[in-house]
Amino acid sequence: MGIGGGIVGLESEMTVWRHHLHAHPETAFQEWETSDFLAEKLGSFGLDVHRGIGRTGIVATLVRGHGHRGAIGLRADMDALNIQEENDLAYKSTVSGKMHACGHDGHMAMLLGAAKHLASDGRFSGTVNFIFQPAEETAGGAKTMLDDGLFQRFPVDSVFGLHNFPTLPEGSFATRSGILMAAFDTFDITIKGIGGHAGGMPPNLRDPLVAASHAVVMFQSIVSRNIEPTDAAVLSVTEIKGGMSYNVIPDNVLLRGCSRHLQPHVQDIVETRMKEVLNGLEISMGVSTDIRYQRECPAVINSTEETQAAVQAASVIAGSDNVYTDISPVMGSDDFALMLESVPGTYMVIGAGVPRANGTLHQPGFNFNDRILSVGAGYWITLVESLLPEK
Repeated sequence: MGIGGGIVGLESEMTVWRHHLHAHPETAFQEWETSDFLAEKLGSFGLDVHRGIGRTGIVATLVRGHGHRGAIGLRADMDALNIQEENDLAYKSTVSGKMHACGHDGHMAMLLGAAKHLASDGRFSGTVNFIFQPAEETAGGAKTMLDDGLFQRFPVDSVFGLHNFPTLPEGSFATRSGILMAAFDTFDITIKGIGGHAGGMPPNLRDPLVAASHAVVMFQSIVSRNIEPTDAAVLSVTEIKGGMSYNVIPDNVLLRGCSRHLQPHVQDIVETRMKEVLNGLEISMGVSTDIRYQRECPAVINSTEETQAAVQAASVIAGSDNVYTDISPVMGSDDFALMLESVPGTYMVIGAGVPRANGTLHQPGFNFNDRILSVGAGYWITLVESLLPEK
């Protein structure tokens, strides 16, 4: 690998930072201690630190040489998840019910490492804005930062994101031009019926639980029967609430969930058909329904020129044979997509190579692989120095 000695020397320090962040997880818009920790480190490196952007977000600016030559943004996400950690680690989560189960602790540590190296030994000329974004898991943090004038206050020519991927070989990279990740929508559905005695008087009732059960099953036919097989879509009901007793049918049932898709026309079909299914239940089962369908996050769409630059930087670090550019789009989502709607850029994934918890993120047994910290930081440094050369 083409990682310089300077960043390798920071590996143990990045590991300490990562373990501290892992032990002190904070969820969406509650990243106060995380923000304090990051601001202290970034300030000690000599960066100009700006806090409170998107509530708990941070932008740290580093200018070297002729700052007018160009400006780029590098983004890391900050928030943890509402998951109880099951790892037996010396640095396991100290907060009950919360943990870094997606690797954001590692993302922050890698960007901190890159910031320290670039501040002390960076060979570039221009402006780098290090963006630490809150609330990625809720798809709200990027919008909040943008609403706070992120790119008006800290203009950039391009913006880049990096995320670990457990199932890719350790230290490899992957991305693609165009659509990389899916759009993400959420829905809240209330089905209102007439509740009562579950055993003695069912003909007098309008059972919302039966209607909800039909809705869950019928929603699955939207993907299998209304979407072209060559178009990707996922529709999941993830929460059902209703009833409090063995023998009482409730008046109301709540359904919640999400849908994902790569193409806007597929998004339109999913929303329309869900509403039609619910209208049919009203007629056939005598219930009333209400749906709040929210388009939360667009697809992650990488621009061509910036993707080429990112691939070149990754190839310097990992070798071209370990940079995959022909991957298929994935159905995961990231609100970094909103930043890419504002300025061109690229989202890259880095292979962790240690499939913990069956190789998936968002699991109580997940833990970031510390061996890739220097690889990720090296990628950031190489990207900056290639896009903002000294001469």
